[in-house]
Amino acid sequence: MSPNELRVLLLIVGVFVLIGIYYFGRPNKPSKRDRRDRAYGRQEPWLNPEEGEDGENHAADEYADTDADLDDPVRYFPDEPEPAPAPAEPMPGERPDVDFDRIVTLFLLARDGGSIAGQDLVVAAEKAGLVFGDKCIYHRLIDGRPDQGPIFSVANLTEPGSFELSAMEKLSTPGVCFFMTLPGPLSALEALDTLLPAAQRMAELLDAQLLDEERNALGRQRILSLRDEMRQYDRQQAQETMTL
Repeated sequence: MSPNELRVLLLIVGVFVLIGIYYFGRPNKPSKRDRRDRAYGRQEPWLNPEEGEDGENHAADEYADTDADLDDPVRYFPDEPEPAPAPAEPMPGERPDVDFDRIVTLFLLARDGGSIAGQDLVVAAEKAGLVFGDKCIYHRLIDGRPDQGPIFSVANLTEPGSFELSAMEKLSTPGVCFFMTLPGPLSALEALDTLLPAAQRMAELLDAQLLDEERNALGRQRILSLRDEMRQYDRQQAQETMTL
């Protein structure tokens, strides 16, 4: 073999060696599944599908967080608004935000400086058509229209003027105060005609004295005078309404 032929042969062998190194020495190309798993950070389980080298079940741990998420709907619907709380119902006797320009008061006092027992007061108030409500006192409401506010209210003469229902059996008070604010849900005369029978009924049930705003005995003459005052008040209200 001539030297030229030997060089050609060596050149051909060298080319085949380079081709073999290129094809057989390069790393294997990852499959689509391998690329997808790497992109989402997934790891294949160990050779033992039940336990890894540290004795833990890595295949099961891989889906542990996903199973926990399924039990927590808040993580899947974080922006879902919470249901709005139901609006609080007004207390019986709560007065609307309306200015008043007159207060009519009457007093009910125990006789001979005595006292009225709390339990007797509860029974008398219920029989007179009163309900316990706002400010922890009693109120007379319009039948079927409690949202209009009280016609009149009844407070305790003992400070602070309220009643504690849970302690009524221990209550002993010298008396109570009836009061109505004007203007109210009824005309002044209608309100007075509602107040007087209720106050007189409680006076009978409790064997107590009914007094006017100056703590004088509420007689027939004073009742007639009060009714005239209420008529005059209603006329003034009507005139003011017409001028508006």
